[in-house]
Amino acid sequence: MAPIKERKADHIEICLNERVEPGYCYWDDIKLIHNALPEVNADEIDMTAEVLGKKLSFPFIVTAITGGFPGAKRINENIAAACSELGIGMGVGSERAGVAGIDPDSYSIVKEYDVPLVIGNIGAPQLVPQHSKDRFSPDDVGKAKDLIDADIMAVHLNFLQEVVQPEGDTNAKGCFDAIRDLAREYPIIVKETGAGISKEVAYRLKGTGILGMDIAGMGGTSFSAVELYRAMAGGDLLRMNMGESFFDWGIPAPVSLIEADNGLPVIASGGILDGIHVASSIAMGACCAGAAHTVLREATESSAAVIEKLTLIREELRAAMLLTGSSNIRQLSNARYVVIGQTKEWLEGIQWTQKNI
Repeated sequence: MAPIKERKADHIEICLNERVEPGYCYWDDIKLIHNALPEVNADEIDMTAEVLGKKLSFPFIVTAITGGFPGAKRINENIAAACSELGIGMGVGSERAGVAGIDPDSYSIVKEYDVPLVIGNIGAPQLVPQHSKDRFSPDDVGKAKDLIDADIMAVHLNFLQEVVQPEGDTNAKGCFDAIRDLAREYPIIVKETGAGISKEVAYRLKGTGILGMDIAGMGGTSFSAVELYRAMAGGDLLRMNMGESFFDWGIPAPVSLIEADNGLPVIASGGILDGIHVASSIAMGACCAGAAHTVLREATESSAAVIEKLTLIREELRAAMLLTGSSNIRQLSNARYVVIGQTKEWLEGIQWTQKNI
C-alpha cells in the first residue's frame, strides 16, 4: 500500500503528464444563442455572483486539487494568491493527511491569503468504518475546517476512484446518514469527483441540510484513469484492467447539472475549460462553475501564471455575456441555449428511461 504522500504526489504527476480525460468535451455540446444586437456595454457588465453566501467577482471556483505532500504547498499557495487577487473561490485536496499531521502547511498556507470563499475537503468513505482504518470523526472534520479556515466543508463522493484504487475504501454503507449528521454541525456541500450526481441522489441529499452540491460530472479528470496509470507503474494487472474499464464511467457534466436540479445551489464542474463553458453552465442553472485540471500546470509554475489563465477565463465569460445580451449573471442565467451531440443523446436517453421505469 503506497504511503499517502507518495500517492498524492503520483496523482499530480499523472495529471500533468498523462491523458486523464475521456476525450469528448460535453460542454462543447452546449451552444448559447447569439444576440446580434445585445445593447450591452462590455465595460459595464457585472460578473459578480453570490455563491454559498460569499460574493465572488465572477462565478468561478478553482476546485480541489491537492495537499498532504511537500510539493502541494507551492500549488495551493499559487492558487490561493491568484484567487485572492481575482476575488474567486478555491478548494483544497483531501485534508485527511493534514489532520493526521502530514504536511499540514501544504493546506494551511491558504490562510495567508484573503480568498473570498474557501472550501475544505473530506471524503465520504472516511466518514464510515473502512477495514482497519479509523473513521474520520466529526471532531476531525472540525480540525480540517480550522486547518484552512474553511467557509464550507465539501464531502467528496469519490467511490469511482476508491473502487479502482488498490488502497481504496469501498464501504459506502452509512455515508448518507453521516452526511446528514455532519450537516447539523457544519456548513456542508457534497461534491462528486468526476462521475456526476444523478437526479435520484440529488433529491435524496436535499433533505440532509447540505447547502449545495458540486456535480463534478464526467468529462474532466477521471480518477479511474489516474489509478490506471498508477497500476501500470506498479505492474498491477487487475487494477490496470479495472481502470481502463471504468475510464469513462459517469454522467456527463452538463447532463448531471440538469439532473441535479433540486432547488439547492449547484456548482458545475467536470471538463470546464474556458469562459464559454462557464457561461453555458450558468445558462443551464449553475450558481457558478469550477475547474481544477484546467489550471493545474499553471499552479505548479507561479501565481502569475494562474492569474493569467483565470483572467482569460473571466474575459471569455465577459465576451459570452456581451454576445448573449447579458449585462449581469441573473440575465445570463436566462440566456437561451441549444444542446447537441452526445449530450443531447444522453438527455434523450435519460428521459426515455425515466418514462419507462
